[in-house]
Amino acid sequence: MSDIKNSEAPINTTTIDKNLVDAPTGNIYEAISIVSKRAIQINNDIKKELLEKLDEFATYNDSLEEIFENKEQIEVSKFYEKLPKPHALAIQEWLENKIYHRNTQDGELDK
Repeated sequence: MSDIKNSEAPINTTTIDKNLVDAPTGNIYEAISIVSKRAIQINNDIKKELLEKLDEFATYNDSLEEIFENKEQIEVSKFYEKLPKPHALAIQEWLENKIYHRNTQDGELDK
């Protein structure tokens, strides 16, 4: 998770050369499929970590009068809002060759 927080992935939308994206696979659709699966994994990791941190602040009272703002909880939420989006992190990992992938159909076609 520390890699995600220190990633150089862009926070804003950027244009990426299609040839850079499909170079490892030779197929843009396959590359996007791999990146999207990694983005889902990253999103699940971030969500799990955020919920664990926010659970520390949870109060289990039924009374609305006892609900108060917790500045630490707000700061945690703001930190996660400022992180790059999961798809930006995944594409950055893809461009840096940090995602392992293999085509399982290659072995079947050669036989």
